[in-house]
Amino acid sequence: MSLQFHEELAKLGPPLEGVAGNMDEAALKQALPKQRVVDVAGLRIGMLHDPGPRLRREARLAARFEDCAAVVYGHTHVPQIERFQHLWVLNPGSPTERRSAPTHSMIVLTIQGSRVTPELITL
Repeated sequence: MSLQFHEELAKLGPPLEGVAGNMDEAALKQALPKQRVVDVAGLRIGMLHDPGPRLRREARLAARFEDCAAVVYGHTHVPQIERFQHLWVLNPGSPTERRSAPTHSMIVLTIQGSRVTPELITL
């Protein structure tokens, strides 16, 4: 993604939070962190692009984001909605480049009180 497109999305609102991905242009990679944690309705949501190797991925993410209710990652383009220990591990897939995923997809994350409800939407 380009920095210009990211800035255009940010103008649409609500607040846009993101992390740098491997295919982003250099200016956007410099503007965004590789990892972040955001507060949404009192719950912490971790974000990163590349979660590392598939083997023990959920355990690594649970340790890395131990104070979060969920972590959202990308890179693989393969959707994942899985509860692991205290953490929702979420990959929305991709609405534009499905690569090895069966369909284009995204996740809608609903937060009510301390309850997180992820829903995979196929496009």
